[in-house]
Amino acid sequence: MSFTQSAEFSCQPPSLLNSLREISAPIDWLSTVARLPSLMRAPKGDGRPVLLAPGYLADEYSMWPLKQFLQRINYDVYDWGLGRNLGNVDKDIVRLGNEVIDIHTRGKQPITLIGWSLGGVVAREVTRLFPEAVAEVITLGTPITGGPKYTAVANQYAKAKNLDLDSFEQHVLERNLIGFEQPVTSIFSKTDGVVGWKASVDVYNKQARNICVKGSHLGLGINPQVWKIIADTLAGK
Repeated sequence: MSFTQSAEFSCQPPSLLNSLREISAPIDWLSTVARLPSLMRAPKGDGRPVLLAPGYLADEYSMWPLKQFLQRINYDVYDWGLGRNLGNVDKDIVRLGNEVIDIHTRGKQPITLIGWSLGGVVAREVTRLFPEAVAEVITLGTPITGGPKYTAVANQYAKAKNLDLDSFEQHVLERNLIGFEQPVTSIFSKTDGVVGWKASVDVYNKQARNICVKGSHLGLGINPQVWKIIADTLAGK
């Protein structure tokens, strides 16, 4: 999808109905358990490093099931090592960037970054700033356009971080217009109740793959469709 900000693709926060549907997240988790046998037949990895970055107010444990899955199909998986994601994006970019450089230096291989929601924002910026250390980036329900503006927590986040949402949206646009050379995959759901789904579509990078799945925002990291897409993406499919 090429870059466009036309009226028919204007971003909006998630609807109240979609936000209420977030209570269905446990269904995503249970469906993953039911599909584990088929998921374990996913393409085996080559041992390359993969790093997982959690969403806003979540920590490494939120991505533990995905970590276990990726380890079982032969990837060298790292937590982001920063504890709970408190939305300190600028600091987290620097801290995660240093961790990525360290892993890259020790293993001599560029890293795949997988970020859930706000974790994907951090992952994308690390990719932009440290391109030699990152092989590709995969995001799950990440607010790519507008920063927090098109999320269900926009006002609370803006108040907590003392942000003007409109000004920050312009800053985010300027950053997004600095594209990537690496492969980029954005996984999103049209029933996302936390991030307006159009804001999760990467319209800035011509090589970006935007893949729609069924499910809730809170279930994206434990969603069998998402796991299959990640496994196929890592295998080059």
